[in-house]
Amino acid sequence: MLKSFGDSLRSAFKRIVNAPFVDKDVVKEVVKDIQRALITGDVNVKLVLEVSRKIEKRALEEKPLPGMSNREHVLKILHEELSAILGEGKELPLKKQRIMMVGLYGQGKTTTCGKIARYFQKKGMKVALIAADVHRPAAYEQLKQIASRIDVPVYGGGSDAAKVVKEGLEKFSKYDVIIIDTAGRHSLEKDLIEEMEKIASIAKPDEKLLVIDASIGQQAGKQAQAFNEAIGITGVVLTKMDGTAKGGGSLSAVAATHAPIVFIGTGEHMDDIEKFDANRFLSRLLGMGDLETLMEKAREAMKGKEKKMEETAKRMLSGKFTLVDMYEQMEALSSMGPFQKIAELLPFGGKMKDEDMYKTQQKLQKYKVIMDSMTREELENPGIIKASRIKRIARGAGVEAKDVKELLRQYNMSKKMMKSFSSKKMQRKLLKQLGMGNI
Repeated sequence: MLKSFGDSLRSAFKRIVNAPFVDKDVVKEVVKDIQRALITGDVNVKLVLEVSRKIEKRALEEKPLPGMSNREHVLKILHEELSAILGEGKELPLKKQRIMMVGLYGQGKTTTCGKIARYFQKKGMKVALIAADVHRPAAYEQLKQIASRIDVPVYGGGSDAAKVVKEGLEKFSKYDVIIIDTAGRHSLEKDLIEEMEKIASIAKPDEKLLVIDASIGQQAGKQAQAFNEAIGITGVVLTKMDGTAKGGGSLSAVAATHAPIVFIGTGEHMDDIEKFDANRFLSRLLGMGDLETLMEKAREAMKGKEKKMEETAKRMLSGKFTLVDMYEQMEALSSMGPFQKIAELLPFGGKMKDEDMYKTQQKLQKYKVIMDSMTREELENPGIIKASRIKRIARGAGVEAKDVKELLRQYNMSKKMMKSFSSKKMQRKLLKQLGMGNI
């Protein structure tokens, strides 16, 4: 995500980290690096000059807090000021609510409706969708197709948007979260505003979320301002943040309108949406990872499997590590999403080459296919797998014998690692950290 922007910011921070001492000259050089990084990231030039002046002034005039070095003090200022220009996020509460989605044509609004529905669904809430875009051909069909992928009901059809919304609200009155997909236009025309106002008066939404394509960069601020003046938006969702060079511009532009950013879209799949938090986002850009989001993904992946995972963890720590346990580990890791997105959440994980991560993910998939070709006895007691069994397993999995041997080597390495956690003291400490109590 915003790789070149992140690389430029990291270079600026490295200048401070690697400097023998931080003086006026170093601060000025760092400020120039920050300016170049922000302008490359499509941030408004006027804002760039303002924030760079503020960084320089604070770095040279403010005194470090007690116990803080000058280097740490300047790094802290950089992080604070860069977070400020990205804006404050807003978290939607997990309560019964109605959400009205608005935006211009082609911004990804309908897909985002499905993503937000999926977000609440994963939180255990009952979600429904209303297709109030009665103007665009096949809009209702598109929303139905998206909803079917996440098993969420949709109400729509007809040519009167207000009537569709009214009937949909009655139909889904017992649902926790109702998301209304409204029509988009090529520009903020009078008839679009009137229809949105009419729908809002009927639905009385708790949230009015504006969907904006992040690739438009600084123009995102103008769109946010116009919609806010027209209907009073309560939050913004920036789509297509993955790979766009203008993401920094769209974030800062929206922040300048004081419209809180609620979510950012990071891919094409229904799970590719994240709560926006400036500090977390900046940490990821700087290669420092985002362990909070990583833990959230892990908890989601393990939801409903907590007891099983606890039993597996205790068994593994007691030295009873089998291929069944290894398979479950791979399943849990795969359910968290593509390796590229997981790597972004790890400190310095973004430096891993896409090619290497792809090869690793492919290798794990191959391992799972190989294990699917094994008998239960072989999975629970890998020691019995000798030459003849290796040939049969390889034939069943459609791989070579060397691939099966490689899996067994990987298993033995993992088993040895588990034995290093054999002491009761280490087991109790690890289980406590995992929130699993004592063994």
